[in-house]
Amino acid sequence: MNLGEIAKLLDAEVLVGESCLGVSVSSAFVADLMSDVLAYAKPGSILITGLISQQILRTADLLDITAVVMGGGKKPSPEVLRLAKELDIPLITSKFILFEIAGRLYSQGIRGCIEKVED
Repeated sequence: MNLGEIAKLLDAEVLVGESCLGVSVSSAFVADLMSDVLAYAKPGSILITGLISQQILRTADLLDITAVVMGGGKKPSPEVLRLAKELDIPLITSKFILFEIAGRLYSQGIRGCIEKVED
């Protein structure tokens, strides 16, 4: 799926990165703990989160995350929007909860970065 299709599926608003809507994505990671994102997310995936801080964008930039999808209809501050533009990271917000976002994406073939944590 590309980011435009994802935004449509999630009835989402693209806050930053409308020029990137044609970028294809095949994996995603859901987390609010940035330590989990750092440990398990993969480059090229999308990050689904309930957080709206600059730290999410810094982490996404570090890991080469394709886009950040925020659940619960949250709207970030102007500072966060500016940073997303500066880092060229698409920022999408959906009113669906994180579980619903993940389920909708999974049903359309988007898979998680990992299936389970190994010992």
